[in-house]
This record gives sequence, structure tokens and C-alpha cells, in this order.
Amino acid sequence: MAEVVKNLFKVVFGIVLIFLAIWFSVAYTAWGEAALTLIKGGVVLLVVLIGLVLLLVGFSDMRNA
Repeated sequence: MAEVVKNLFKVVFGIVLIFLAIWFSVAYTAWGEAALTLIKGGVVLLVVLIGLVLLLVGFSDMRNA
């Protein structure tokens, strides 16, 4: 029973955090724009890092072949 309550708490807390983030981005326009800019920059960095990982994996596979 305690495990179910812990999992339910995690789900409810997650939903509350999501709604708060959406509310802040809608209520405070400047905050929403800053968050969107941060996400865009994060996507670019994520793509670069994935490219580096694939490059290293490719070199490793070529060396082992």
C-alpha cells in the first residue's frame, strides 16, 4: 500500500509541476520567451552532442573492423 501512495505522489507532483510551468509561461510572457529560447538552444546542443557520439562510435567501429 505504501508503494502505491509513493507512486501516486510522484504522479500528482509531476502533474502539478507541469501545470505550474505552463501557467508561468502563459502568465509571464517574458518568462515564456526566455524558456523557449533556452529550449531552442538546448536542442541545438543536443543535436551536436548526438553527432559527436555517432562520430566516435563510427570511428570505433571502423577501427575494430
